[in-house]
Amino acid sequence: MKLLTVFTPTFNRGYCLGRCYESLANQTSKNFTWLIIDDGSTDGTKELVETWRRENKIEIEYIWQENQGMHGAHNTAYEHITTELNVCIDSDDYMPMDAVEKISSFWKKQGSEKVSGIVGLDLFTNGQIIGTPLPEEHKTSTLFNLYYKHGVKGDKKLVYRTELTKRYPYPIFTGEKYVGLAYKYYKLDQDYELLIMNEALCVVEYLSDGSSVNMLKQYRKNPKGFAFYRKELMNLPFVSFVFKVRQAVHYVSSSLIMNNRGFISEAPNKGITTLVLPFGYLLYLYIITKTKVA
Repeated sequence: MKLLTVFTPTFNRGYCLGRCYESLANQTSKNFTWLIIDDGSTDGTKELVETWRRENKIEIEYIWQENQGMHGAHNTAYEHITTELNVCIDSDDYMPMDAVEKISSFWKKQGSEKVSGIVGLDLFTNGQIIGTPLPEEHKTSTLFNLYYKHGVKGDKKLVYRTELTKRYPYPIFTGEKYVGLAYKYYKLDQDYELLIMNEALCVVEYLSDGSSVNMLKQYRKNPKGFAFYRKELMNLPFVSFVFKVRQAVHYVSSSLIMNNRGFISEAPNKGITTLVLPFGYLLYLYIITKTKVA
């Protein structure tokens, strides 16, 4: 059995998916399976994938589903992955040609059931590290501590043990297509740390139709998903008061967007939520002013 599953959620991204495929076909190690979760594409992605499967350069699995959003595609991927490790490479991203080999070698030397997986680096297409490098003085860390204790900035590539990623499935809210992916990662932080690997595992391009650059619209269109995410972060046992305050502000804003009048009674911390009501209302006004929902 392969060690790693590289999974790629995609939705009408046939125009850029080829670069991801080429990077995987050219990997120095073929110790992986490419799992494509087609989240309702209507642009011929299925036919494109079929041509690659006939080339037989790498092992490819393809699953089509009705559109559920990124988190729904992740749910489907985790349900089907059987390899020990998995990593998500988005449809507009690609892997350096030695990335799979580096993951395999690193895991064979240092991997164990005591850690949740590996955290590595993302690069811009010009080869520059996104954000900051990972701390050399630490061999392991939770993802949360990397950002909020060790001062790490920017997107990082996460390779998780599949057994663990099957935990904490993302909820699906009718009519919505977004729940923050970090919900699962921070839940796993409660019990495990990640191995730190200061190596480039992914090259990222932020396209104009990606979720990262459309976050305000996502916020407006998916208030239930955002409120759920903020409540879960407020509930984490290892977070500071200031962190909880920030989450509460966003929770208030999302609750107002979806007209949930009982949001204070549903809040994990009613005192903090009440305290930040004015700030949550201001954020709510900002979001609805800057966005429109069709």
